[in-house]
Amino acid sequence: MAKSDFVSQSDDQLSENLGQLKREQFNLRFQAATNQLEKPSRVKEVRRDIARIKTLQAQRTSAAAAK
Repeated sequence: MAKSDFVSQSDDQLSENLGQLKREQFNLRFQAATNQLEKPSRVKEVRRDIARIKTLQAQRTSAAAAK
């Protein structure tokens, strides 16, 4: 997903997406370990999406604390 997609989401939606992406990352790790991974590039995409969400959450937290 693009950064703009995440920015427009609420905090609850971001948390939900983060949970889904972490589950997907877990499943992808198992697939990679058993050599059943169909799209190796998906591992990188999921990892970056998780980082994007965590960065947005940290920015929102620090912005709320600054107020």
